[in-house]
Amino acid sequence: MAQSTQSKQWEMVATIDLDDPEQLPQIVLDTDGYATAVDATSSSLAAPVGVLRSAVTDNYATGGEQTGKKVLTPSEASRRQIKMHDETQGKFGSRGTTRFAAADPQFADTYALKTTAGALVVFSHTHTQHDAVSAPGLGIVPEKQDRAWLGTTPGPAFTYTFTCSDIAAIPNVPEPSSLLGYGCRRTDAKAAGPSTSV
Repeated sequence: MAQSTQSKQWEMVATIDLDDPEQLPQIVLDTDGYATAVDATSSSLAAPVGVLRSAVTDNYATGGEQTGKKVLTPSEASRRQIKMHDETQGKFGSRGTTRFAAADPQFADTYALKTTAGALVVFSHTHTQHDAVSAPGLGIVPEKQDRAWLGTTPGPAFTYTFTCSDIAAIPNVPEPSSLLGYGCRRTDAKAAGPSTSV
């Protein structure tokens, strides 16, 4: 939350930590010192925002094997997303599965500014994590951070929703973009029904 010093009204704000502020591209300023807004959905960009959302979600879902590693350079931020996939996929061993999937973004607004090499794009994406046991009779115990939604009763399957803020540098030329930073928070969790692995 932030309060305006003039109006004294509160507003919601979001911040994204950059892994390395030196990676931030140079914003183009006009003669009056103002930045120029860019349409983040424009096909003139190497990766419009829809492509970016698919790429970051793919980092979680497949470790970047389908689109993530093609659209995004191997930055620290994209490597962390892929590491999350790699470490989470096998957390249950043979007793269960974990699958990530894209979800409709809770916040569809996108902000983009013109840079000397393309655009700096701030966007949000939403993904889910579906945990399920692999055999009847097994159960997953809700973790502490999920008990507000799930209580303490074990279940065969749960789906967690994550809302994330992302920032990426997009070139004008057809080259990979760079994910400069992101932040994700769990925003929902629910029992996914009696079925086992989906």
